[in-house]
Amino acid sequence: MTTIRLLTFNTLFRGRARERLRALGAVLERSDYDLVCLQELMSPRNLAALRAVAHSYGYAARARAYPLVRGGLVTLSRTPPQRQHFTPFRPARPLRSEWIMLKGALATEYRVAGQRLVVVNTHLSSNRDDDWSPGNRYTQVQARELARLEELVRATDPSALLVVAGDFNVPRDSSTYQRFTAATGLRDLLAGDREPTYRPTRRWPNPPALDQVLLRAPAGVRVDGTARLVLREAVALADGTEAYLSDHYAIEAVLRIEPAAARRR
Repeated sequence: MTTIRLLTFNTLFRGRARERLRALGAVLERSDYDLVCLQELMSPRNLAALRAVAHSYGYAARARAYPLVRGGLVTLSRTPPQRQHFTPFRPARPLRSEWIMLKGALATEYRVAGQRLVVVNTHLSSNRDDDWSPGNRYTQVQARELARLEELVRATDPSALLVVAGDFNVPRDSSTYQRFTAATGLRDLLAGDREPTYRPTRRWPNPPALDQVLLRAPAGVRVDGTARLVLREAVALADGTEAYLSDHYAIEAVLRIEPAAARRR
């Protein structure tokens, strides 16, 4: 049996991002995560600051769009990726500042114990109305992005183990999200769990579950997956102050892979 440990986390580009990323790097360096999917890591300098601390993650898959990291998407690993590809989302109205992020999906392929593993790290457009009804203007933008993501999922070789993770900005219990999972056959490791993945605030005391980890196992391979929220507490920064690492919580996923041949023994 092979075990893969994965983390997905929206790192929040505003505020003291570099200081928080250095603190995150220290957390990651002490961890046993094999793969780390990060969102909103748009500055190459901030990425360098993180990697200077989390030095055991020798590989950082990302797409460049000078002077930014395209889509703010970075996937860290301790083993080399075989290949990577960035799929952009098509900009759609209403006009908004997040267009500069050039959002999309970063697919990275690895070889783990003889098994092909494709990890798709993504970050969808935000819904500034906090209204995920089908007729909402931002929900329609997100539905088009999910359709683009569905194309990517369908194009991925079914013999590979596929993980799709990131900040979907779409609630887990919304009809838009449920249509996407039904159409792709992806299994949500936190299906039915409504615990917020965005840190509650006075303005937004009851946010929904916006971050997700989804899985598709190839035929003949059994994958038992569990997930939980982590990185919820404040941490010490280099100057001695404390801060939350982000306005989101992270999701930790543990995948236990058992090939069919092993089960027949």
